[in-house]
Amino acid sequence: MVENEVDLVRRCLAGDDSGVRCFIDRFQAMIFGLCFRMLGHREDAEDVTQEVFLRVFRNLHRWDQTRPLKPWLMTITSNRCRTALEKRARRPSQAEFIDAVTDDDRRGNSDELAEELQLALDKIREEYRLCFTLFYLQEFSCIEIGEILDCPEGTIKTWLHRARNELANHLRRRGITPKVEHELYRV
Repeated sequence: MVENEVDLVRRCLAGDDSGVRCFIDRFQAMIFGLCFRMLGHREDAEDVTQEVFLRVFRNLHRWDQTRPLKPWLMTITSNRCRTALEKRARRPSQAEFIDAVTDDDRRGNSDELAEELQLALDKIREEYRLCFTLFYLQEFSCIEIGEILDCPEGTIKTWLHRARNELANHLRRRGITPKVEHELYRV
């Protein structure tokens, strides 16, 4: 039986090591996934994921048990990612070279689409990328994303619409077929 979030948090607050391990096991993939999508680099995502858990455990007593835990965790995660992106922007930029990938090197349309989507996500505004990631990959509703980002639902819908348009335009420029572009809107 899966332990409910309130009981799990109580175990963590009581200093139960197995509760802490269970908490990390339960939420690590979700937190790392958002970090990776926002930051685009595995090492950065791993570092920020650790920062998130440190922040969460330091502030777990502040979580309102009448509200869902996941949006609270995603808010902390997105804030830590924003901080990391701000720090990265202040660093001197280093040119990144991407090797040209030939058709023989590609493993199929789904891998190609995933690669193209990640390239496109890296180029769109941070707010659009975050909304897209929370909506499509973490499967949060527009209302939940609005709570996480402290924005009205209408703004979230606008950002999602703009993210889809920018991603579709990127795919079109890169020669991805309209069928694949349609999948972007269907997902």
